[in-house]
Amino acid sequence: MSKVLHLFEAYGIEMEYMIVDRETLDVMPITDKVIETLSGAVQNDFSFGRIDVSNELVLHVIEFKCNGPQKDLVRMQMDFQEQIVAMNDFLKKWNACLLPTSMHPWMNPDRETKLWPHGLNEIYASYNRIFNCRGHGWSNLQSVHINLPFANDEEFGRLHAAIRIVLPLLPALAASSPLVEGKITGSQDSRLGFYMANQRRIPSIIGTVIPERVFTEADYNKEILHKIYQDIAPSDPDEILQEEWLNSRGAIARFERQAIEIRVLDIQEAPVVDFAIIALVVSLVKSLVSEKWTSFAEQKKADENELRVIFKEASEQGLDFKIHNAYLLKVFGESSPLSMRQLWTKILQALATEDYVVKDFVAPAERLLKEGNLSSRLLKNLGENPSRERIKAEYKKLAQSLAAGQFYA
Repeated sequence: MSKVLHLFEAYGIEMEYMIVDRETLDVMPITDKVIETLSGAVQNDFSFGRIDVSNELVLHVIEFKCNGPQKDLVRMQMDFQEQIVAMNDFLKKWNACLLPTSMHPWMNPDRETKLWPHGLNEIYASYNRIFNCRGHGWSNLQSVHINLPFANDEEFGRLHAAIRIVLPLLPALAASSPLVEGKITGSQDSRLGFYMANQRRIPSIIGTVIPERVFTEADYNKEILHKIYQDIAPSDPDEILQEEWLNSRGAIARFERQAIEIRVLDIQEAPVVDFAIIALVVSLVKSLVSEKWTSFAEQKKADENELRVIFKEASEQGLDFKIHNAYLLKVFGESSPLSMRQLWTKILQALATEDYVVKDFVAPAERLLKEGNLSSRLLKNLGENPSRERIKAEYKKLAQSLAAGQFYA
């Protein structure tokens, strides 16, 4: 029997990358071949050094994840980077490499999508039948997931309340998808634009992205999960999809493993940046749970519809988005509008010298806030209306950043 973990005793991290041709950077649907060659069989996941590797919905995406909850984020960053280097070396067999960012800059999903055809294929086939997964919101998105444990209903309620407030702040920090099909979209986090729309056929699956105000397992099942299962039932008569993971809110409760999974972070150019963001997010959630900024009672009042507006606008405008929402400003002791950059800078300064995990990641977190999120740095280097060759040149630099474990400047 696995040990019950209390709040912030350990973390589970999942990170997704594209497999692309080393020269052209076009997507390569070879994840099954890679897994089979490495592990001896086509399987959904296997141990790869100190982390695990698994498939995703489409054949050009591969996921790295820690093999069980772990406490040391510094060690995890090194483990992920080490195995990314090992995977890149192995991918030379196909003249392939890993590419970061949360969307491929020119992939055409109608032509290039190839779904995973093995193992849990009945789940993927059901998704495809109901939602048609040949779209960017299904086949062209790479993200980071943070799993935070809770031991009981009291801990779940406090964790859920804190995460709901943090969610709208995350796109500004982590946006890495300014291009779709070779064009600048005008949104710094294009992935989240597709994410918010790709299950509109059954709206209850994603709700407002920000979870509803529910703070016990019984209420969560009643208000969220049962509604989702009821709404999808006519399209899912065999109940293949009626599980907790069907819920697509920006953070979802996983009661079977007693954790809440945060799902809205874009993947960055290298684990050094991802883990700076992860550490900052974890530290902020922990500080809210401890009522550093405001009381648990006040946190429970956060309106998901108001938070969604901030989430959407910040995903488009990034760190320059100015917060006017009175509730959110009050949470952090502010009365006048301030930008996401200013708010995150205040948060980092407040948490960096205390007993939070971000203290080990201050330098990369400060650099991110100073130089801008990955989308803004990409856009600065690309200029207006960039050519395919210009885009390819910059994304090759991103692939090099990933391999070297360095910032893209």
